Amino acid sequence: VMSKKRGIEWWLNGFSKLNEAFLGEGGFGIVAKCRDTKTNRAVAVKVNKSRPDVVQQAKLEIFILEQLRQLDPDAANIVKWDGFFQDGERVCLNFELLDQCLWDYIRDRNNQGLPISEVGPILRQLTNALSHLGSVGIVHADLKSRNIMVVNRHESPIKVKLIDFGLACPASAVMPGDRVGTVGYSAPEVMLGLPFNEASDMWSLGLVAVELGTGVPLYPGNEDYDQQRGPEDGQRLFVSLIKQMLALDANQRITPSEVLRHPFFDPKSSLCIDTSSTRGQNPVVFQHHDRWLPLSEPGSVKGFFLLKGSFSFPPLPSACSHRGSFDCWA
Repeated sequence: VMSKKRGIEWWLNGFSKLNEAFLGEGGFGIVAKCRDTKTNRAVAVKVNKSRPDVVQQAKLEIFILEQLRQLDPDAANIVKWDGFFQDGERVCLNFELLDQCLWDYIRDRNNQGLPISEVGPILRQLTNALSHLGSVGIVHADLKSRNIMVVNRHESPIKVKLIDFGLACPASAVMPGDRVGTVGYSAPEVMLGLPFNEASDMWSLGLVAVELGTGVPLYPGNEDYDQQRGPEDGQRLFVSLIKQMLALDANQRITPSEVLRHPFFDPKSSLCIDTSSTRGQNPVVFQHHDRWLPLSEPGSVKGFFLLKGSFSFPPLPSACSHRGSFDCWA
């Protein structure tokens, strides 16, 4: 049984870490806030279970993290990895300690959605992260608000970083039929067991964008067809960007470089300026509908639906499965 108690100290070749706080847990094990007794620096340690399949998954994550050493983690908006050590049969991964996961950051605003002045910088940084991952051929495969960390919630604009590469894989090594990620964020091609690539991460980012604007996930439950609401009207350029992120055909989905050139990020556009006088007010106004209509356009995919109005969102495909739904670190 893995201990969650404070004061547990790990030693390896004279290198020790003092467990100060329990931060989160998932199928892999736990994440703990620790103090490096050699440097007196606070760090986050992901302590994987000793189960053989988890150990193998941890080794795969280390392989991915080694590939990511080519990148500057600050410039790439990804978590900084400081190596690993072993505690018996358990593989422990060392990461920089960050402030709060984006899921909690949104919840702290009473699920009302963020001002457009905050949404833009967050999306730009996450797109930058995907662009850097693509440059080294890595698919994150589990992008969601719980796997995005705010570096310091008191800074403005906030800086965010992508975390948790436990399900990440080289784009060249994706196996058709692999179903990875978290229900509610996975791209249609992933959930249908079709081949996928970096474009699947862009779909997930599109859903995070909806969550940023509305304050709630588009697909908040784990059951098929458990969608609650979606935007029909709002900032025209914001909605335009999301629609391109959520293109059903992965080949037609917008790429990271195209996202960064989208008019939504043009500071000269009046639709990108937050006109509210209060940080808590949200100028992105979405209307909600309970009615979902069948998609009647030629060549449409059976099982996908059109939200009444101008904005289309598909429901989750049936008979889907997922690996890994890890809790956030803070």
